[in-house]
Order: sequence, then C-alpha cells, then structure tokens
Amino acid sequence: MNYEMKRTSIFLALLSLSGLSHAFSGQVIDDNGNPVAKARVEIIGTRKDITTDTNGHFVVKIVTDAVDEIHIEAKGYGHRILHLHGQQAAPLTITLQRSVIEQIDVIGLPLHASTIESALPITVISGDELRNKQASTLGETLKNEVGVHSSYFGPVASSPIIRGLDGPRVLITQNGLDVSDASRVGPDHVVATEASTAEQIEILRGPATLFYGSGAIGGVVNIVDDRVPRSSEAKGDFSVAHNTVANEDEVSLAYTGGNDSIAVHIDGFWRDGSNYKIPGIAELETDEEHEAEGHNDHRKGVLENSAAKSEGFNVGASWLLDNGFIGLSYGRLDRLNGVPGHAHEEDEGAHEEEHEEEEVVLSDLSQDRWQLISELSLDNEYLSGLNTRIGYTDYEHIEFESGETGTVFRNETLQAKMDFLHQEFSGWRGALSIEGKTTDFEAVGDEAFTPPSTTDTFALALVEEKHTGNILWQLGARIEKVSLKADAIEWEEGHHDDAEEEEHGHALLHFDDLDYTPFSVSAGLVWDFSPGYNIGVALTHSQRAPTASELFSAGPHIGTGSYEVGALFTLHEEEDGAHLDYTGKADKEVSNNIDLSLRKHEGDVGFVINVFYNQVSDFYYQRNTGYTSEALFDHEEEAEAHNHGGDLPVYIFEQTDATFYGLEAEVVWQFATPFKLTVWGDSIRAKLDDGGNLPRIPPFRLGSQLNYRHSGWNGQVGVTHYFEQDDIDAFETNTDSYTLMDAQLAYTFFGSSGDLTIFAKGTNLTDEEARVHSSFLKDRAPLPGRGFSVGIRSMF
Repeated sequence: MNYEMKRTSIFLALLSLSGLSHAFSGQVIDDNGNPVAKARVEIIGTRKDITTDTNGHFVVKIVTDAVDEIHIEAKGYGHRILHLHGQQAAPLTITLQRSVIEQIDVIGLPLHASTIESALPITVISGDELRNKQASTLGETLKNEVGVHSSYFGPVASSPIIRGLDGPRVLITQNGLDVSDASRVGPDHVVATEASTAEQIEILRGPATLFYGSGAIGGVVNIVDDRVPRSSEAKGDFSVAHNTVANEDEVSLAYTGGNDSIAVHIDGFWRDGSNYKIPGIAELETDEEHEAEGHNDHRKGVLENSAAKSEGFNVGASWLLDNGFIGLSYGRLDRLNGVPGHAHEEDEGAHEEEHEEEEVVLSDLSQDRWQLISELSLDNEYLSGLNTRIGYTDYEHIEFESGETGTVFRNETLQAKMDFLHQEFSGWRGALSIEGKTTDFEAVGDEAFTPPSTTDTFALALVEEKHTGNILWQLGARIEKVSLKADAIEWEEGHHDDAEEEEHGHALLHFDDLDYTPFSVSAGLVWDFSPGYNIGVALTHSQRAPTASELFSAGPHIGTGSYEVGALFTLHEEEDGAHLDYTGKADKEVSNNIDLSLRKHEGDVGFVINVFYNQVSDFYYQRNTGYTSEALFDHEEEAEAHNHGGDLPVYIFEQTDATFYGLEAEVVWQFATPFKLTVWGDSIRAKLDDGGNLPRIPPFRLGSQLNYRHSGWNGQVGVTHYFEQDDIDAFETNTDSYTLMDAQLAYTFFGSSGDLTIFAKGTNLTDEEARVHSSFLKDRAPLPGRGFSVGIRSMF
C-alpha cells in the first residue's frame, strides 16, 4: 500500500470515529482503468469540491449524509454527472471518457452549467487558450469564436457582435455584474474591462434575459477574474510581451493567496502602443482607383490616431467560511487612446493627402469599480444557498479635439443581485433571483448626442432544472420594471406641447417619463441520447426595453460620423424639406428564438453544431434617412441649434420586424497524439420582414486551426476566410472577401514551483488588406497588417 492510499485510509478512519462529519470518497479513472489526477469532484448543494490525488483518489468531508448529485471534470475528459439520490455506498469508482472538446464550467450562472450541459449554446475560453487569443480589446480577443464577430472601430475600440447583434442587445459583465461603461451606446467607445488578467471569458449566444435582464436579448459576455478570491490557494501568473504591428509593450501580473480564514488578491496590467501598421496597398493600384473604392485610409502605412495606452489594477480580499465566502474588491482602469477616422476638408482642389487632414481626437477613460461578492451554502428546510453580488461603478471618458475638451461621458451605476437557491423539490433544483440597478448616464458638450438620463430597473427571475433519465429539463421566467427619464433638450423643430420657451429664446423639449415591463420565459432540454452525444433545444420568448440612447438621441455622434435621432421622433417631409416631430411613443422589442444543438463530446472526434432562428418584433435599428444634418435642419435658425458636428448623414432609430437565422459549427479531430485539427464556420442572415437587409451584418466565414502539443512544445497555425458580403442595406457597399493566416509557437519549462513559457506569434502573415463589414470605419480602418509578437509568461 503506497503513501497516498495509506493517507486516504487514515483520513477515513478518523472521520468515522469523529461522529461529526461524513466522508464521501472514491477514485476517478479513465476508460483504460488508469487513475485521473487533478480531477475536480464537486458535491452539488454543499459547495464542497476537491481535486483527486496522483492515484485518482478523493475524500470530501461533508456535514450531510445524503448526497444527491456530484459533478466530476478533468482537463481532456468529458464531464460526468452522478445522481445518487442520497444513497452513498462504499467508495465510488468513477470512469471518465476522453474528450477533444474542452468542457468548462460556467461561473456567471446561478445553477451549474458547462459548455456541453446547457440547452443554450455557451462558449468558455480560459487558460492557455485565453492567453493565446488575448488582444488589447475584448472584441478582438473573441472575434474568432464561433458565432462571435467584432465591431472593430479600429484597433482601439472593438466590441463583440453575437449572431449579428451588438450594442444594447449584448450585455458585457465582469463577474456577473454590468461593466457600466459607454460601449453599449456607440462602437467608438471601448469596453472598460481587461482580458490579460481574466481567468476565463464566458459567451452565452442567444437570449440570456432570464439570467441577466432585457439588455442580454442577444447574448452575454462575462469576464471572470479572481479579484474577489473564492479560496486562499496560492497561485499567480505574469506575462511580458511586445508586438511589432503597433510597437506595443505589455505587462500583466496576478497573485492570490492567504490563510484558512482570509484570501487576498492583487492583479495589474500596463500596455503602451503606437499607431497600428496597416497592409500596404498593391503598388499597381493608383490613388484614383483606391479612392474610387471608397477607401480613405491615406495609404501612409499606419492607421492614424490609433495609438493607445492603458493601465489598471484590482485588489480584493475574502473572508473564508465553512460554508462559503464573503469578499470585497476595488478596481481602477485608465486608458488614453486616439479615435481614428476623423478628417475634414481643407481645399477641395488639392490632392487627397493635401486636402484631407486628420483631426486629432483623443479619448481619456477612467473607471473605479467596487464589487462585493458572496456565495454561501445553507442547510435549512427551504434554501440550499445564497449568492450575492453588489457592484458600484463610476465611469468617465473625455473626448479631446485638437487638445480642447470636447464631450464628456459619465456613467454611474449601482447594481445588486441575490440568488436564493432552494432545496431540491420533486427533483427540481433552482433559484429565485432578485435584482435592482440604477444607471445615471450623461454626455456633456457640443457633440453630446443623447441627453443626461436615469434608468432604474427592478427584476424577479426564477430558473429551474431537473434530470429525468437521460434528459435535463431547464425552465425559467423573468419579469422586470424599467423606468427611464431624461433631461430636457433645446429644440427648434415642430411645435410640441412639451416645448417651452427659455429666457434666452431657445425652446426646451421636455421628455415624458417612460415605464416598461419586459417579460421573458424559456424552456429547454439537453438529451443524452447516446453515450458521448447529446441534443440541446431551447425555446425563448424575450422582451427588451429600449435604452435611453435609442429613445432620446438628437445630435451629432462624431465617433460614428452620423447625426443620431431617437425613436421618440418621426421624420416627415414638407415643401421646405424634412422635419422632425416628437411623438413620445416607443414600444418594447419582442424576440421569439429557437436554438437547436447537436454535440459529440467523447472520443478522438468531437463536434458542436448549432442552428438558430430568431423572429424579432418591433426591432430597433438605425435607418439611414438619406438626409444630411444640414439638409434636415436647413430651416432658418434650426441649423445653428443642431449642426455642431458639421454636415453628417442622419440616422433615425425606428422599429420594424426582423428575422435572424444562421448556422454555427465546430469539428475537432485528434488524428494523432500530438496533433489536433479544428475546422469551424458560421453564417448569419438578418433581414427586415418588409424587405431589405439589416446593415453591418458579418459575412459567412470558414476557419481551421492545426495544433501540435508535445514535450513542452505547443504550436498552432490558423487560417480564416471571410467571404464577400453582398447582402447589404441600401446605403451600404459590398465588402470584399479576404483570408487571414496566423501562427504561434511556444515552449514551456515545467518546474515544481511553476511553469515558464516562451512564445512567439505572427498575425496576418500574408499582410492581407482586410476590411470589416460590421465596422463603421470599414472604408477608413482596415485590419492591422503583418505583425509579430514575442513574450514570456509564467504560472506558479
């Protein structure tokens, strides 16, 4: 009997003599009978989990003697769920099957879920995969995930697009709480979060309103870090890197430690880069041909005004209890970056490089974020657990134009969520969630396109799940009360009863307070119809309250180069031109969505195939009116009141019915021990029901990646082809197809106290000129050119 077996036997004997606790024990093995070390065994309902030793053994000390359900997971293996129904025999023997598809638990949901055990499609990236994909913005980090694209407002501000939806329909959260920045208002505003210090990023594709509210009708991206530590297990990492495409340097570090009672965490990062290099235009292409294509990137070899510098840190501590933890954290984020794409004409008769001069616009962002997170197990008649999340965020960014303060954006948010997990009832496990959030948003300055506003939200939600044989049933419902109010604005159009004369002679338009009651309901199942295979089905009815910017906007949005008008206004034509009228009416957006998934998650070949169909009534979208701001407000003094941003195309938020449908697929083949091949693709169609296409919808794409991992070496080569996008809106232009090739090579030195990895990466190796159809800057900001990165990182 070896040392590990002796230690297990002694521990079991001591527990049996104590009479105070019970021992839940067993061994985890693979399908060949070999022990699986470092497998995680979790006892559902107790918050108890343990990692198996080198012989695959585990022993968990528990208070209750009735274990109903356990989850077992290990890297490279499929998850295993055992339903014991309180009948624990002598030590268990649990067999795991190998899997080429990573199966990672989702932290941001009240109930247990993983990438395979959910009716709704979920993607989770963590560990080395996250480090390899990490970029300076969230959108660029996630742009190669199935079903996810990037808005790409140049390399400085890029947000995720999920199944053709972004902005106020895709919620970005940090540890389950809203990031509360200005990125949902416009694509030129950066997401105020950081991937370099994240532990994992979770992507919920499709309506996630049950868990996160009506702002998640298109999906959720949840960034998980350890700023509020869940345990005092000592761990840390650091990374140092440099890339050539922006001459960018980056440093990040994180550490968690403590003792039996207190856990502490600290992390930080620093990044500094110059203007990004862009691909060289073909030498045979003349200036006239390049301009005829509608491209205005100056052909100077760099994307002007695209430099960025950012830094931030998080500190946190938790009080560790026998039944969970209570923790508090503080984080600070600062970022200064250029806003590319601003130009004005100086002399119409001059050559392009002479008559078009880039206006220097900078965005200076700062954010303070406090988070209180608690997860507690309870053992009473009704509740098995209580999860609490409270967040306060104070966000500000200032746009400087040629050194002068232009527009100031502020967002102050207070949010609180409580999940009451109930005891199992007739096989059902679930949680009742209560959430409240208040958001004060304001934009001050000549180019403030939306007035200061306050949004208050209160919500109740119930989610339930039950296993019956080989089927997992998932049900949920959520109701919200959303109240919006906005400050009055100067208004010269029309003659509305709410317009009053001020002393200085300008009319003020007073907005009505608006209240909405969105309701969402969902039903789904996961059917393990054969060992290693399952089918997921999710039916969701979701409602969304419009955001303040969709309703109240009435001004120039310089970042997107447009004059934005909210849905509370209508446009009509008269003899002297077009006019805007205030109606004060706007409806909820309603989505009916079906998701079908087929998965194979065991063996040397795995795949996930998703099909979705989403019918949206009263869909909010920005229609290009065909007017410019000068033409629209060319009525006496009206132009002076509205035309602070120059002559801009006018976009108005309107409601109409729309349909989204598409296919997502990923196949993984481990064709030899060190080699793994992944082939993936996705396709999205988005149409207006009364005819026409929605603008800026990403094209069909196919990708592949070959991985090699052996004896510390890790290599990857990836190729992604984006097809031409010609399903376009009336005021859009086609976007050409392009192919991107990336590669990386790394070597890891393994040590008893930690691992050290040296890596090198190459991106856009063919220096392809690639333009992102979903970008407002498609014609001004191509993707970065060929670039190389080198660095070291360590985990200890």
